[in-house]
Amino acid sequence: MIVFRYLSREVLITLTAVSGVLLLIIMSGRFIKYLAQAAAGQLDPGVLFLIMGYRLPGFVVLILPLGMFLGILLAYGRMYLDSEMTVLSANGFSDRRILWYTQGSALVVAAIVALLSLWVAPAGVLKTQQLFNEQAAMTEFDTLAAGRFQSLGSGQRVTYAGGLSEDRTQLQDLFITERAGGMDDTRVGVLVAETGRQQMNADGSRYLVLYDGYRYDGTPGTADFRVISYDTYGVLLPKPELATEVTDHEAMPTLALFGQTDVDLQAELQWRLAIPLLVFVVAFFAVPLSRVNPRQGRFLKLLPAVMLYMAYLAMLISARGWMESGKLPPALGLWWVHVLFLLIGVALNRQALMRQPAPREVSHAHS
Repeated sequence: MIVFRYLSREVLITLTAVSGVLLLIIMSGRFIKYLAQAAAGQLDPGVLFLIMGYRLPGFVVLILPLGMFLGILLAYGRMYLDSEMTVLSANGFSDRRILWYTQGSALVVAAIVALLSLWVAPAGVLKTQQLFNEQAAMTEFDTLAAGRFQSLGSGQRVTYAGGLSEDRTQLQDLFITERAGGMDDTRVGVLVAETGRQQMNADGSRYLVLYDGYRYDGTPGTADFRVISYDTYGVLLPKPELATEVTDHEAMPTLALFGQTDVDLQAELQWRLAIPLLVFVVAFFAVPLSRVNPRQGRFLKLLPAVMLYMAYLAMLISARGWMESGKLPPALGLWWVHVLFLLIGVALNRQALMRQPAPREVSHAHS
């Protein structure tokens, strides 16, 4: 048990460090994407961290198997370089015994991945889509920030307000520009006003009422412009599209996926079950790949090992796509990929599995 705890601790500490770095990189990239949407007025900046929190379990599900794989390679590789594995072998710990000890650590990681993949991650996706539905129902003035130009409609409309009341109904120093037409016949309309306010009518329609300003209409590059001075000017705001339906398969509860005849839903269920199985298989063939000669260095086999892992993950993703497109029957689904790489693991561990236990190892097992 002392050796088992030591090996598990080394693997799990390295797994935590590697997974933390990978999670930071992936979360940073996704946060930049959401931040760009917030800057464009498509998201309320106040919900950015909430969205990232809901998406976190889904990221962890994909990172932990890779972290487990790299954790074994790096931890055991260091132990080979420091001759710790040689000492264990001299004391009766065979490669087969270390292989089964490693599966104990994989069991803990697989249990966490299964919990996240089957229950936590789908709930997070559901909450995320509900948040996006709420954001889609907001108007540009619900996300408008004072002193900032906000681009909407792929840059077709730009809004600026120098001042904004707390309830977002009173605006000051307004500037609104809209583009219409194609590339050859682009017309621009510009509205400027000292003040403005949002007005809600009984029928649910919303108006932006502007006071003391000008409207400019024309084609850029020509002298054909029309200028209108106004005391009061009303602009009808488009009604937001209220979306309450959640259509993402990733947001469905796992129990609801069982018994479904839809191929996409069956593929989603098999994918959620495949990720925990991935942990056991990669831990199985990571042990022999971690074996290095002290003269070769600990990173000699790292690149080929990572390429093997990427091939495994790529084949799972491809098999899911083939299943969804009808090229693979659901009975075959993603399972054949696990069997294929399990056979690769058996081939890599052939000597450890076929080797008869040494007398000293047998005595350790009886004790």
